[in-house]
Amino acid sequence: MWEAARWSVVCLAVAFIAWPSAARGAMAARPNILFIFADDCGWGDLGCHGHPYVKTPNIDRLAREGTDFHRFTVASGVCSPSRTAVMTGQFPARWNIDGHFAWVEQNAKRNMPDWLDVRAPLLPRMLQQAGYATAHYGKWHLANDMIPDSPLPAVYGYDDAGCFNCAGEQMPVHDDARRTIAFIEQAQRQGRPFFVNLWMHEPHTPFHVVPKYRWRFRDAGLDEADEIYAATLAHADDRIGEVLAALDRLNLTDSTLVIFSSDNGPARAVGQPKLDLMYDTATGAGFGIAASKGVTGGRRGYKASLFAGGVGVPFIARWPGRIPAGRIDDTTLLSAVDLLPTFCELAGGSLPEGYRPDGVSQTQALCGQPRSRRAEPLFWRADADWPAPKDRPDHWVGLAVVHDQWKLVANRDLSHVELYDLEADPLEQANLAESRPEVVMGLRERIVAWEKGLPRQPTGDVFSAARGRR
Repeated sequence: MWEAARWSVVCLAVAFIAWPSAARGAMAARPNILFIFADDCGWGDLGCHGHPYVKTPNIDRLAREGTDFHRFTVASGVCSPSRTAVMTGQFPARWNIDGHFAWVEQNAKRNMPDWLDVRAPLLPRMLQQAGYATAHYGKWHLANDMIPDSPLPAVYGYDDAGCFNCAGEQMPVHDDARRTIAFIEQAQRQGRPFFVNLWMHEPHTPFHVVPKYRWRFRDAGLDEADEIYAATLAHADDRIGEVLAALDRLNLTDSTLVIFSSDNGPARAVGQPKLDLMYDTATGAGFGIAASKGVTGGRRGYKASLFAGGVGVPFIARWPGRIPAGRIDDTTLLSAVDLLPTFCELAGGSLPEGYRPDGVSQTQALCGQPRSRRAEPLFWRADADWPAPKDRPDHWVGLAVVHDQWKLVANRDLSHVELYDLEADPLEQANLAESRPEVVMGLRERIVAWEKGLPRQPTGDVFSAARGRR
């Protein structure tokens, strides 16, 4: 545990005693944790971020009653590696997870495992060992429904789970809030703090839009694709509202840390495809990529890009009385790898012996003490085409590093690099590589050293039996 001297006066209220030695004294202080993770939600897709027609009153409520962090980044521009970072507190490249989990043949071709190792250091398991009731509802995608022999989500440290994009039975995508509320009620009856991952499907394809939500936007003058996108987000926001209302009803609002974020930036179609129905093996039928109308709030790139449009996503945190209300923090550089050490500190949990997260606890930042610099750099690695595709000019970055105010982006062989000053230029518009060669050299060396420390290939019990039948 952290020493009390490291806490500010503002955060004394959340200085927690280590579990389990003083568990009975700490139980009242430890927060419940509800982590809401949208799928492909752009930074600009919220009403509180200025969207012209999307309505998100319940997410907006979290922003009014909490702090809106404008410099949060996920660890990848796509789903599976982004979620790996949340679960492990480490860069997904440490687990050879650079893309989404797909068919076995595709995973093998990309030098990936077929699922996240169940022996990895795992956030839910750490919180479970700290006495929390743990649950996961919604998207999984730390394996895939197309790999039937992958481990079920429950073995990763959850007391209860209902998921899709996983082996076994697929939970209906709109059943997430109901399951979450039932679990919270059960944990309250048992007198246990809870940790719930509510990983929503929206606004990912297919768009499983419900007619009554389209009816809300009938007079908004939108074309059909925009109407579908707005209706889909409105449905997700309503389900979030149901969970927030349950916390109110159960008198748990003041004792619950609620975070809303997204796994990566918004998807966008290349060209102008026809608005057609599509079928997904995990979630069923719905509208396809033509209805993906997410926006990034001026950030470059979209889903799968390592520019800010792909990895700079919403992050809103509410914990009444602890996290300042109605505040915007546009200073602190938060990362998805910070969630594990932050949640474990708040929960009084212990990190496994020998484990070192790539993130750091951001409890002080949550409590209202912004920090503009990080002691250690952040790294990204992704599969990306070079030269840049003409129809996706911001999707060529295969490697990136952020340190101090600088962000260096590069293709996979480091033959092309660009440099941005994130404090002066958060939208990454002015490439300073030629004028600051000494910064480029230093950051390039950091990427090379980081890559040398990564495993060359996945190891362990992370391969489907289907690989032996190829």
